[in-house]
Amino acid sequence: MVKITPNPPVTDEPTSRAQSARNKKLDDAATRALDYYLKPKPQSETSDKSDSILRIDPGVDSECLLANLSENLASANAMISDLAFDLDGSRRRVALGILQVIEVSELLANRALDIVEVR
Repeated sequence: MVKITPNPPVTDEPTSRAQSARNKKLDDAATRALDYYLKPKPQSETSDKSDSILRIDPGVDSECLLANLSENLASANAMISDLAFDLDGSRRRVALGILQVIEVSELLANRALDIVEVR
């Protein structure tokens, strides 16, 4: 069977600079799009992409973190103490149980803070 339309002529001439730049941009855009969907970047340990509003700065030292933890536990201790002594019955026992966990955690945080300060 004979072909009616001949093959286009083979030329060794390069395309124009504008055309080659346009082709390169299209190729780069296609590569980026494919890489985005097919080769997702693994999340590193330092980048926190969770939906949380509050985040801890990775540059904060242990002493500062422990000091804030101790202050937060002391505040929670004061709040639950106030609440526990206004309650009666089983609710009071639950609040006092929570108070005990907070007090033990506060003691642990303060001890860890003492160790960090010694260094």
